[in-house]
Amino acid sequence: MSWAGFKKTINRANTTLLQKTGQIERTIDREFADEEVKYKNYEKECQALQKDSKGYMDAMRAMTAAQARLADTIDIFYGAADKTSESAMAAHAYKRAVEDLDTGVSREMELPYRTTIMEPLGKMNAYFPIINEHITKRNKKLLDYDAARSKLNKIINKPSEDPTKLPKAQQENDDAKEVFDYLNDQLIAELPQLLDLRVPFFDPSFEAMIRMQCKFAEEGYDKLSGVQRYFADNVRDDYAAGQLDAQVEGVLQEMRELSICGAS
Repeated sequence: MSWAGFKKTINRANTTLLQKTGQIERTIDREFADEEVKYKNYEKECQALQKDSKGYMDAMRAMTAAQARLADTIDIFYGAADKTSESAMAAHAYKRAVEDLDTGVSREMELPYRTTIMEPLGKMNAYFPIINEHITKRNKKLLDYDAARSKLNKIINKPSEDPTKLPKAQQENDDAKEVFDYLNDQLIAELPQLLDLRVPFFDPSFEAMIRMQCKFAEEGYDKLSGVQRYFADNVRDDYAAGQLDAQVEGVLQEMRELSICGAS
């Protein structure tokens, strides 16, 4: 930082302190304040959306990978008992189905998901640091303007014997106000435009996410439906009637009656 930049930083810090103690009037721009609040909320929402979208894809990978490991264990479990049984064939079919789903997430979902959802979100979030720099600059120029205005008012209220001080202070005030007004007007005009563009910007991403979720659900249903042919026709009816729960409870009771499972 140059000496001039360092001096400006010190002067702005002093102005801020004097404003807090009520010695320098603080300019309040309600219009800008309202737009800044809406912009900050939008920035926060976009950052959360990017984080949650990444979390969704990570969760999809984790879910299909866990499902594949589960299917592998079930396949081993039933195959070790009787590889020719209907249960063993169902377990093997289930393993193939979930393996296809697991590879399908990587092959068919990840690239489109990254292209249509993560990349647009990344591009939008990349604008925020630039916009925030403009807001920070605007706030600094506001401090300069408040300080220049305070200096001018002091000279007006208590004229100096030096006739050059008033015109100089007036010029400093006018210059500071011009710079501040330019930045302030620009932000007030363009922040609402940025927010208005959010819907057409995110529409394609939202549609793509819905389509990909539908595709994954449909493929999962199609692949797993094929496993059902290995089960007896009455299994679904037994489940709806609560009979499967009763069968499980019956087997558990038989386990409890074994000496190695019974209470000592």
